[in-house]
Amino acid sequence: MENEIKIGLTIGKFAPLHKGHQFLIETALEQVDRLIVMIYDCPDITDIPLKIRANWIRKLYSEVIIIEAYNSPKQIGKDEESIRIQIDYIKNKVLDYKITHFFSSEWYGEYVSESLGVKNIIVDAERKKFPISGTMARSDLIKHKEYFDAVVYRDIVKK
Repeated sequence: MENEIKIGLTIGKFAPLHKGHQFLIETALEQVDRLIVMIYDCPDITDIPLKIRANWIRKLYSEVIIIEAYNSPKQIGKDEESIRIQIDYIKNKVLDYKITHFFSSEWYGEYVSESLGVKNIIVDAERKKFPISGTMARSDLIKHKEYFDAVVYRDIVKK
């Protein structure tokens, strides 16, 4: 078992990708042999196309495996049905991988990791290292410029 390949998973909208997301990805990369980053389409949250958001991660972290998660469930929430719908979607998307670790900074980490039967790794849930969230970033992109890599900022200021 000690020689088992560690495969991590993290999920998100990355809308836009900020330093907090990068810290999550980099922390995961330090702990696993392979990392899968599943990026949700989320047209109701952002008009930045999924392909652009995925390409930010590809440019910055060429070693990660990207799953572009189109047609993701619109039902979200902390209720049992919403959690089940989301987890079923995630399970279907990662069927081809033997996930061993789930990385997040969110409340759902415990549900996802438990349902996948993997180790739950919480990374900076209190946002102390990088006090930024996607919602905060979207509220004022220029004000929060310091939290974006140049690759990302170039794309988001074009708008």
